[in-house]
Amino acid sequence: MSKTAIGIDLGCTNIKAVLIDESGTVLSQRREETREQDSNHWKERIKAIVSDLKNDADGKVKTVGLCAPGLANSANTCIECMPGRLPGLENFNWSEYTGCEIQVLNDAHAAMTAEALFGAGRNLKHLIMITLGSGVGGGILIDGKLYQGMSQMAGHFGHTTVDSNAYNRDVTNMPGSIEDAIGNITITQRSHGKYTSTFELIDAYRHGDTFATWLWLDSVRKLAISIASAINLISPEAVIIGGGIGLADDDLMKPLEQFLDLYEWRPGGKKTTLKKAQFSDLAGAIGAAAFALMKSR
Repeated sequence: MSKTAIGIDLGCTNIKAVLIDESGTVLSQRREETREQDSNHWKERIKAIVSDLKNDADGKVKTVGLCAPGLANSANTCIECMPGRLPGLENFNWSEYTGCEIQVLNDAHAAMTAEALFGAGRNLKHLIMITLGSGVGGGILIDGKLYQGMSQMAGHFGHTTVDSNAYNRDVTNMPGSIEDAIGNITITQRSHGKYTSTFELIDAYRHGDTFATWLWLDSVRKLAISIASAINLISPEAVIIGGGIGLADDDLMKPLEQFLDLYEWRPGGKKTTLKKAQFSDLAGAIGAAAFALMKSR
C-alpha cells in the first residue's frame, strides 16, 4: 500500500491542508480562513484538520508536515523566527500540541519541494521559485537539492531591494523590498486605501482603471527586476511563480514576460524559462507532506 502523508500550509490569510500519496497525488484537501491575530483559532483548526484528514485515510497516515512563513529551527520542530506575523507561531511545538510528530519548514521551501519533486520543476536540477501571496517567499534548488543556507533563510527573494530610497522597511529591515512592492500585505497602503486585496486591484486592472493599471504594472515591473537579479546570481534553468497571486495567470505572466524581455541578461540568446507553479497555492501543503515523507524514510 502506498504511504500517505498530511501537509498543512499555515498562511496569514488561509490554512490549506492536503492528504497525498508518495506520487504527490492529492487524495483529500481542506481550506479554512486563518484569522491571523487569533492564535487559538488557527492552532485549534490545524489540530482538527489533522484529525479529519487522518479519518479520510482511515488512520493510515505515515507522517505529517507543516509549513508557515518564517525560519524553521534545525530540528524542524517549529518556526523559530517569524517577525511581525502570526503572533504565537514562533517556537510553538506542533508535535507536542497535536500529539503526533510534525515536521516543520518554511512555506516557500515547501512549495519548492513540491514543484521540484512532482510539478513544474520535475527533472530539473537548478531552479528558483518565487511565491507571491500575503508576503513574497522563495526557494532555491541547486544540483537537485533544496538549498537552505545558514539558519535556513536562503531564497527569501521577497526581502531583496528594488527601491533603495524607499522610506518604509520590511520585516527584515530592507528598504523598498519586492515583498512591499507586490505582497498582499501592503495592498491597502500601496493603493491609498482603495483596494483591500490584490485580486480587487487586478480586477480593476482588467477593467481598464488607470490607477489600478499603473499600480499593478509598477508592481510587476519591480518583480521582473528582482527576478532578473536572481537569475544573474544563480543562473537557474527555470523560474517558477507560485502562491495565491500566481492565480492571476496572464494578468501576471504576460506583463512579467514583457518586463523580463527588458531586464534579463541573456548571453548567447539563452532565455531562462518562466513557469507557473503546477500546484498553484497548494504547493506549500503538498511540499510539507512530501518533506515529512522524506524525513520519515
